[in-house]
Amino acid sequence: MNAPSLTLGIEEEYQVVDSETGELRSYITQLLKDGKITVEGVKPELHQSVVEVGSTVCATPAEIRAEVIRLRRSVSEMAAREGLRIVAAGTHPFSSWLDQEITPLERYLGVEQDLQDLARKNLIFGTHVHVGIEDPEFLIDAMKVARYFLPHILALSTSSPFWMGRNTGLKSYRSVQWRNFPRTGIPPSFETYADYEKIVTLLVRAEAIEDASKIWWDVRPHHLFPTLEFRICDMCTRVDEAVCIAALFQALVAKLWKLRRDNMSFRVYPLTLIEENKWRAVRYGIEGSLLDLGQEAARPAPELVRELVGWFLDDVLDELGTRAEVEYAYRILEEGTSADRQLRVYRETGDLKAVVEHLAAETVEGVLE
Repeated sequence: MNAPSLTLGIEEEYQVVDSETGELRSYITQLLKDGKITVEGVKPELHQSVVEVGSTVCATPAEIRAEVIRLRRSVSEMAAREGLRIVAAGTHPFSSWLDQEITPLERYLGVEQDLQDLARKNLIFGTHVHVGIEDPEFLIDAMKVARYFLPHILALSTSSPFWMGRNTGLKSYRSVQWRNFPRTGIPPSFETYADYEKIVTLLVRAEAIEDASKIWWDVRPHHLFPTLEFRICDMCTRVDEAVCIAALFQALVAKLWKLRRDNMSFRVYPLTLIEENKWRAVRYGIEGSLLDLGQEAARPAPELVRELVGWFLDDVLDELGTRAEVEYAYRILEEGTSADRQLRVYRETGDLKAVVEHLAAETVEGVLE
């Protein structure tokens, strides 16, 4: 079994907002030509007020940084010509899903037809990270073991405390909204890639799905590329946060490979307990506690994040050359996540439009300068 390439790719979903009002605005159809977008790296999404971008295949988080900056700058400049701005956060603070238009392409109209109001309400925005794993058996093993750490990294990415003008009391309301879709959440445990393929084959044969792209777990094998796709995170507001999240997932896969190479592994815990930790990350972000399943006790989330970075991943960071990017997690712990910063602005101003202004400014920090 050969070592994984650990290549990286990132997908980001931007909100397109009116520069004056801060409201979400339909935009993506302005970039469509014959049902396709000719701008490199830019893709449509379910709602017209969403612009999805995807990086090229990268070798390092440093390359991911360059790609995120390129894509944010490109979309920002295009939107500005229409009096619009982009915002990076898991939900919009006050715009309503009732006012949004579905992108008129067959795939998205089909999703709306299948899922009805669940699709229409799905006005959420995420960060997806792909890590290259060419061996399917290691890919399925890495997916099984990595599930334990998903809530820790979700907690760092939380950026969706508001929904339709309300403070929800949750740090990642996006996660709750997304859970309404079928075939979402923490995936089940598979022992072999063939076990996973059996599930996909049955669903396709029963015409429940067209292909594996309609399986939307928090981490999944990509249906086209030899990558493990991590989908659990809210949309990262700052470029540095997106780079940190990508570096964390790459380092996690590298560590799991190192353990497997040395005939070692990390214990696989029950799905119920991992889901409990996900709930805690959704509710409190980094300000609450997570279950340390080894100690069978609740501990402050920052302690477990520091343990993940400073102990579990430490021996692969210098090999990868990504210590600075991964250890940015410590800055998030000190300054708060995007959700924490949004709530701080709201407490200071009482104005959700001010929150949008804050998000729009942070989205392009270091991008347009």
